[in-house]
Amino acid sequence: MVGVDLAAIEPPLALANVVALQRDLMQPGVAEAVLEALGGLADALLCDAAPKLTGVRATDRANEETLLNAVGELVPKLLKPRGNLLLKLMDGPEADAAVRRLRPMFEKVKTLRPEASRKGTSERYLLGWGYRPIA
Repeated sequence: MVGVDLAAIEPPLALANVVALQRDLMQPGVAEAVLEALGGLADALLCDAAPKLTGVRATDRANEETLLNAVGELVPKLLKPRGNLLLKLMDGPEADAAVRRLRPMFEKVKTLRPEASRKGTSERYLLGWGYRPIA
């Protein structure tokens, strides 16, 4: 298992099968670092990344759009054919656009809001099953 986060994990995980990379998903070379740590393509990608909120709606939405675009670009680089994706989204036009971009890449796509989500949160999740590389 390989995790990517802006913040370092403290204390570091002492598990032989877990690698934590302190990187930015939008940083060049992150896909290559993940592939090297994994030893190949992933069976599943789990992404709960979210931009740091500023309170300025236009800025927050632009940051969300940039992050979702970066994740969308990583999917073909990191996911095995027939692999699965779980992606956190924040309600808004940026999330809707991301769903439209990702839908053709998967056999089945569903968005949902788990019951465990905090009251008043705008987060939901995209589930994509059966990744289909687009040639």
